[in-house]
Amino acid sequence: MTSSYLIFATLAMAAVTFITRALPALIPKKLLDTPWLHRLNESLPLSVMVLLILTSLSYQGLSEHAGLNSAEVHLLMAQIGALLLVLFIYHLSRQLLVSMIVGIAAINGFLWLFTHLLG
Repeated sequence: MTSSYLIFATLAMAAVTFITRALPALIPKKLLDTPWLHRLNESLPLSVMVLLILTSLSYQGLSEHAGLNSAEVHLLMAQIGALLLVLFIYHLSRQLLVSMIVGIAAINGFLWLFTHLLG
């Protein structure tokens, strides 16, 4: 990478950041008070959280060979279980930090459960 590329990339990132921060102040208040924008604002955090979690699931190794490794299956089952629990807790509490803590505890608990009890 050349220094001109790095400078251009930094300026582009700064411009995008500035535009996304300044855009709400530039848009008329009448347009910001539309019902569909309020509904989008309410549902977007959960949607983003679901997408982030779904992209982190490690299911790639399961289809590479015919014989399924039990450790890979246990990991996938633990991830899906933790995902469902995080979604449920977030739906009830609307607290992102609580959901993250529950998710971390759940993935470790499910992995322990699957390896020790189902082993």
